[in-house]
Amino acid sequence: MQEDLAWETDGLLPLERQLHEAARQNNVSRMQELIGRRVNTRARNHVGRVALHWAAGAGHEQAVRLLLEHEAAVDEEDAVGALTEAHLCFGMNALLLSAWFGHLRILQILVNSGAKIHCKSKDGLTLLHCAAQKGHVPVLAFIMEDLEDVALDHVDKLGRTAFHRAAEHGQLDALDFLVGSGCDHSVKDKEGNTALHLAAGRGHMAVLQRLVDIGLDLEEQNAEGLTALHAAAGGTHPDCVRLLLRAGSTVNALTQQGASPLHLAVMHNFPALVQLLINSDSDLNAMDNRQQTPLHLAAEHAWQDIAEMLLIAGVDLNLRDKQGKTALAVAARSNHVSLVDMIIKADRFYRWEKDHLSCRDLSDPSGKSLSFKQDHRQETQQLRSVLWRLASRHLQPCEWKKLAYSWDFTEAHVYAIEQQWTGTRSYQEHGHRMLLIWLHGVSTAGENPSKALFEGLVTIGRRDLAGWSAVAGSRLTASSASRVYAILLPQPPES
Repeated sequence: MQEDLAWETDGLLPLERQLHEAARQNNVSRMQELIGRRVNTRARNHVGRVALHWAAGAGHEQAVRLLLEHEAAVDEEDAVGALTEAHLCFGMNALLLSAWFGHLRILQILVNSGAKIHCKSKDGLTLLHCAAQKGHVPVLAFIMEDLEDVALDHVDKLGRTAFHRAAEHGQLDALDFLVGSGCDHSVKDKEGNTALHLAAGRGHMAVLQRLVDIGLDLEEQNAEGLTALHAAAGGTHPDCVRLLLRAGSTVNALTQQGASPLHLAVMHNFPALVQLLINSDSDLNAMDNRQQTPLHLAAEHAWQDIAEMLLIAGVDLNLRDKQGKTALAVAARSNHVSLVDMIIKADRFYRWEKDHLSCRDLSDPSGKSLSFKQDHRQETQQLRSVLWRLASRHLQPCEWKKLAYSWDFTEAHVYAIEQQWTGTRSYQEHGHRMLLIWLHGVSTAGENPSKALFEGLVTIGRRDLAGWSAVAGSRLTASSASRVYAILLPQPPES
């Protein structure tokens, strides 16, 4: 309610503007002087506010008393009058403002001056809503104990009670007061949200813990089918997600759209939350109403960190959405090159692992050392340079595909690689990407890349190129890689 001074005095005559400013500053002597000059104490600015609103909102007791003694209307709201700007008005009167800002003494003065205690703002906020949302417990106590016929569970235009408002805005003390006063814990707003949904969605840990302790139903769904866990995940609040999981929330609950909490964490691109849900046994292969898995969503938006988490966790790469697309096809369609390569690497790795279960690294059961991202390691730099030279200078247009098939790349892998870049020389880039994907596989499998490359080139009938990889039989060290590199690089002419 504290607008910019130039803004808040628009639409006023000079003396009226001075009265508004004096009321905000509690400059009683100046106010008396202006009143003596017959200034209009009920003059409104361009959003319908009067001097009493500023004095009450600022908690200035003397200014409030002076205005009430000089014809200020105690119940006037800001959202009235032909000159008001509706989108800037809240329908607040002095009584609601005093409750909103926690000025108990002002509230008492206004009540004693005949203010209507059952007033509401444009949004349907009562005194109780205002005090609860802002956490003013003494004001709440006065409202409940000294005013008559106050409806504890009265709802605003969103269908929310004061209990909802306290939960939504993290006001623990106000929440405790309302609980102690006997409010309804289970009431839902117009969207079907309980207080648990609102606290979880806003990330209010202390309030959320209290609501869990009170015993609110963790699995209660709103109109869209969201549980509190969905709300916490959609609001990207990992601490709240962790709290709800410890309390027993169902990690794989689905919304009306078929979305799990993991879907929502992925959609909001929050890697830490995604990892938390993966570690909490989320169903990696859960499909929403579009039959999209969390990996489909990550592929659609090119979120590599999240995609890698899902790939390392072992998501099923064969699942198809309603359009018949795998996550690989989605990434390829969206031209997300790096993600396409990551998915192919993962697919090849898990195919290899299935046939070599005894080769799993038991010292790394979590797969922390596994990565499907682009290789930037120093130890592979020279070999990667060699592979680029091979793809761009030596392989013919269709030979990269022959190599790929000889190394058990699938038709889907090759097709996905080919979807990026077109033109007479696009095969060079395609071949280079394929070779880097292949290198990831042989490195992860602990194979000798020199030997595997030699055998692959022989298989496709390029024994002339295979000759330079005669370092086969031993690990490719920096020195042996440099020998290969020297063969592939064109030599300068002798002088």
